[in-house]
Amino acid sequence: MTVNKVIKHIEEWAPKEIAWERDNVGLQVGSLNRRLKNIMLCLEITEGVINESIKNKCNFIFSHHPLLFRSLKKIDTDKDKNSIIVEKLLKNNITLYSAHTNLDFTKDGVSFQLAKKIKLNNIKFLVNLKSNQYKVIVFVPQKNVEELSHKIFECGGGIIGEYKNCSFRINGEGTFKGSKNTNPHFGSKNKSEKVDEIRLEVIVNKWNLNSVIETIKENHPYEEPAFDVYPLENDNLNYGAGAIGNFERSLSVNKFLNNVKKLLNLKNFRYVKGSKKNIKKVAVCGGSCSELIKDAINKGADAFITADIKYHDFHDADGKILLIDAGHYETEIHSLKEVQLRLKKFLSDNNKIKVFKYSGSTNPIIFYNN
Repeated sequence: MTVNKVIKHIEEWAPKEIAWERDNVGLQVGSLNRRLKNIMLCLEITEGVINESIKNKCNFIFSHHPLLFRSLKKIDTDKDKNSIIVEKLLKNNITLYSAHTNLDFTKDGVSFQLAKKIKLNNIKFLVNLKSNQYKVIVFVPQKNVEELSHKIFECGGGIIGEYKNCSFRINGEGTFKGSKNTNPHFGSKNKSEKVDEIRLEVIVNKWNLNSVIETIKENHPYEEPAFDVYPLENDNLNYGAGAIGNFERSLSVNKFLNNVKKLLNLKNFRYVKGSKKNIKKVAVCGGSCSELIKDAINKGADAFITADIKYHDFHDADGKILLIDAGHYETEIHSLKEVQLRLKKFLSDNNKIKVFKYSGSTNPIIFYNN
């Protein structure tokens, strides 16, 4: 099995196309065609991660944070930390791949794992991504509709939330008259024809649109199939930012704060008080998500957990929502367990390939206690 096959499996869950446009997700260093040995998972790449990868014979490293977020203007292996890491990866034939905001924005990704970690129920996206879907409509003879729809579903069409193979079909009658240069599937050239057809409608994610159109052209019985493509403003049910859910029973503020500290294994955290005496509905977003504070308030959340909150954002939230800065590393690290579970399941027929999580911490922040 090659590294590329594993990456394709990851991107079926967390497509690169949903990442923030300024992000640098995907291959960072190395070869996609490398024969896979073992896998190392980490939040960000450090020399310690590479050393442990070498020890465990891992030649593929999955990191959440990209090593190469900004362009390298030079490779200085004497002074620059990233340059040293790149050199060490290349020397040891290790491929580095990163899934950053695409892992943030996918269902069961970073924020969903944070929500599960604090034991929320009924978890949904806090804000769904939108305007990244199309409605594809194709007109196909009745006897060919099942075969063509199956081909469309195979390349990613017809997904709505937790449902696959979704379509809408209307019976109708198609008319056409082919020129002398045609070879019609039904009827004869230079003759007006009528055919019982189905209007087949499917929703398609933006990144699957081209493959769906090519599939229609390749598998439709007509020489020149008729189809329409409409951009949609719909919320995409499978991708979004942050998460929101609720506890089965309300918790006192102190009980909630103690649970957050314990469940997220925090030494300490910053927060401001909200307007509620009890906490039941909670929004979360792993990493830096201060821009979602208003969304959490508008969705009726009693509390919001995220990281890297600025002083004035605390001021704005004070008295409106219990706002917690639980730390960037601390709110994202839990997602690696889900990545590990998915990869182990995918590799279950390849017992020789192991999936490790880095045993140390890549958090650069030190808490001073005296």
